[in-house]
Amino acid sequence: MDTIYFQRHQGRNSLFRMILLAIAVAALIIWKIDYINSVYFRDQLTATGWIVNGAIIALFSLGILKIILTFISYSREEAALNRFIKNMDSNADDTLKGVSKKSIIARRYLTLEKLHETHTPVNQSALASTLVASESTRNSFPRFINNTLILTGVFGTIVSLSLALIGASDMLENAINVNGMGMIVHGMSTALSTTITAIACYMFFGYFFVKLTDVQTNLISAIEQVTATHLMPRFQMQTDNVLYEFTGLIRSLQGLVSQMVQSQSSFQNAEKELTASAEVFREHVAGMNQELADIKGILRIGFRLGEK
Repeated sequence: MDTIYFQRHQGRNSLFRMILLAIAVAALIIWKIDYINSVYFRDQLTATGWIVNGAIIALFSLGILKIILTFISYSREEAALNRFIKNMDSNADDTLKGVSKKSIIARRYLTLEKLHETHTPVNQSALASTLVASESTRNSFPRFINNTLILTGVFGTIVSLSLALIGASDMLENAINVNGMGMIVHGMSTALSTTITAIACYMFFGYFFVKLTDVQTNLISAIEQVTATHLMPRFQMQTDNVLYEFTGLIRSLQGLVSQMVQSQSSFQNAEKELTASAEVFREHVAGMNQELADIKGILRIGFRLGEK
């Protein structure tokens, strides 16, 4: 199946890439721990920053967990498809040998087999649309988080600026109110921290959400290629195939008729030869009767026998 374009381990490679990038991010956090401590934890007048940043991290973590689970699932699907392709290449008696019955390619194969047994026409476009719709639902939650992460940063910025405005109002009411200035600084710092958190999470999550979409597209494309090039010819009789086979049948019948004509001609020749042989035999028998009559006459004369 060299004609099938399929990146065989894209899901696994994407998962490894995520792990390596997460390790790099963790190393960067450890390296800049003092800056992170000063921005996120030190001298916080309210818990607003912790709440907003915590919500962003929690949302990001849930999305990453869903992406990881989906990557693992698609890695298994790719392994099942690889095994199925090897079975097809080796012409194995059991095409689903070593392939999970719950995998997408196994369910597609069993569906086509059932439709073939019931003599139901196979519509690959309908099967492909159903598969795409089914797999799209698996990305609904990561898509929601991908669209929401950047908005959480905007929300944190708005809340933080609200705190800064409250501090500015207090400071204007009392020019010597130090708490008002502190609230302004705290609000601006919180706005900065929530924006940084949202942007960083959005970039990390957005990259692997795109990779998840690529893995999904790659898998579905390979399944449809296998279906179109190998499964459909096996389980569905197309009009062109029927006409081609019917033409071959007619040609076979023409050859059979030609052989029958030749056999009939041979039978006619054999009949003529048998007729000629029978005529010759009849002539020989007639000659033998005359010769027997002559012999009887000679014996009668020699032995002086009477006519009786």
